[in-house]
Amino acid sequence: MGRRALPKIKPDVDLSRHFLIDENLPNPWDPSKIFDNDLPLELEIGSGKGLFMRTASEENPKHNFLGIEIAYKYAQFAGYRLAQSEIPNAVMVHGDALKVVRELIPDDSLAAVHVYFPDPWWKARHHRRRVMNEESVKQIQRILKPGGILHFWTDVEAYFEMALELLKAETTLEGPLDVAVKEAEHDLDYRTHFERRMRKNDLDVFRSEFRNPV
Repeated sequence: MGRRALPKIKPDVDLSRHFLIDENLPNPWDPSKIFDNDLPLELEIGSGKGLFMRTASEENPKHNFLGIEIAYKYAQFAGYRLAQSEIPNAVMVHGDALKVVRELIPDDSLAAVHVYFPDPWWKARHHRRRVMNEESVKQIQRILKPGGILHFWTDVEAYFEMALELLKAETTLEGPLDVAVKEAEHDLDYRTHFERRMRKNDLDVFRSEFRNPV
């Protein structure tokens, strides 16, 4: 189940509104300079090719969506797809998501954080590189508004159990909450490209949601 090559980006599509580099984000933090409005903001950490960003922003026009992806070609492609569809409330960023969270995003500022199918970093010596670690879960709770939601999905059961234990030990987030997942109605009716691949191959996906106490 290797990754397919990305389609070529057409040079006549203007990416300036939908694709940024992390060093060009507003500092001090002001998302209205990114979106030209003050709608509630949701963050996706590790957006891959951007299927969630595209579908979630189209389905929720009263929220803004910021995706951060460390792989340049995937971040650029996700921004390109947003630009093609002229989606006004979604922007892709190339960069280190935890660095952006730690250095820019203030307390109690996000409506939701989404973490879908992060790299499990299988070897024990690499576990510190995982998206879900002691620092990141504390930072996620810090930036969530009261009542804000963390969505975490993975296909690796051991990673899922580790993350649940970590969230319980290092945060006061309430959960895991029940997650209702509808059956996909068509080929694009999945939260992420990775979920599409897993479910089409009848492989397990482990899902959780946590709420920041009010």
